[in-house]
Formats: sequence, C-alpha cells, structure tokens
Amino acid sequence: MELDLALRTTASIRSFRPDPVPDDLLFRILDHARFAGSGGNRQGWRVLVVKDAAIRMRLRETYVPIFAEYLDGLRRGLVSYSPDWTPSTSPPPSTPNELADHLDRVPVLLVVLAELGALAITDRDLARPSIVAGASVYPFVQNLLLAARGEGLGGVLTTMLCRAEPEVAALLHIPPTHAMAAMLALGFPEHQPTRLKRRPVSSFTTLDRFDGPHFTAAGD
Repeated sequence: MELDLALRTTASIRSFRPDPVPDDLLFRILDHARFAGSGGNRQGWRVLVVKDAAIRMRLRETYVPIFAEYLDGLRRGLVSYSPDWTPSTSPPPSTPNELADHLDRVPVLLVVLAELGALAITDRDLARPSIVAGASVYPFVQNLLLAARGEGLGGVLTTMLCRAEPEVAALLHIPPTHAMAAMLALGFPEHQPTRLKRRPVSSFTTLDRFDGPHFTAAGD
C-alpha cells in the first residue's frame, strides 16, 4: 500500500471479523513498527501481547465502566478526563459499544508500555499536564497502526485502561519502572475503511504566530 493512501485511510477500527491473526503476521507488524523515532533513540517501549482468556476478560471488565464514564462526560457536554472535567455524582449509564462489550474477543490485544527512565520529559516542571512524555512512545504506536493497515488489518488506540493503571499493572505484572501508554485492538476489519475526513490544513496552521495568517499551499 502506498504511504499516502495508508495515511489517509488508517481509521479507528473497533469492529473485527473473528478471523485469527497469525503470529507471524503480528510479528511482521511489530518488526516494521520498531523503526519509529524516540528520544535519544532509547526505544523505551515494551509490548505485551495478551492472549490469555482470563486476563482478557479482566481487562474488559475494567475497561467497560471507564468507557461508560467517558461517554457520560460527552453526554454532559464535557471533554472527559480533560483538566476541566469533573466526574458525575451518579453512576454513568451503561451504553452498548462494539469494542468495549467484546474486548476480550478482539483478535489481537496489545498493551504498550513506556519505560519511565527513558523519557526526557522537558515539560515536566510546567504548571500543566505533561504533553511531551508520550513523544517517545506514541510514534511507535502510530507505526503499529500504519503497519497493521499495510497488512490489511485495522485497529484502534485506546488509553481508557490507563485510568486504572494500578489494577492493570497488578494483573499484567508491570513493574513500577514502566507505565501504560496505550492498548491497541487489532484484527481484520468487518468493514474496510475508506478515505477519512479531516479539517483542512489552513484550519490549524498559521504563519509565524498563533494569531498569524493561515498557511496555504501558495504561501499567501
């Protein structure tokens, strides 16, 4: 697949065919993804391929209420888990969801960890949540999704389980030297993705200053 097509069609896929993904295919995806950049080329990522049925069920049981809480924030007009978000005082209603309800049956579940000592967190002392911390692991995660797309698979990145990191760490024996960065669900898509719709470049790019003129292809 051509790179520009992969970039424009790597959608978030949450519904998969039941077909298993062969280990050699998954290995090839991981082998391609490892060439992502990272701070100091330290490659501080670790991937757990979760196959055990009991562990998968525990992950689903942990995921479902967090996702319900997330959706409840959206229903209240909030960006859930943002700095302005506050949890509801009542339990969030349960909402059917293809990924959450069948998480234990997704063909491939990958838990991606970041080695804390490998992260150069240059914004660590600013009075806001860190953005930079993920810069050395999320390019690798995106490479996984692109590599999966190139092999005819689809997938989605979710960080919901990061909200329950202590429970997940105990379940997966994750040491305190590592933090959970993401979980990826991969498989053969039930429906093949098409070209995505996104805001145009001029809507998010300006010249010289935040309040500068919009950048255009003509350089006007």
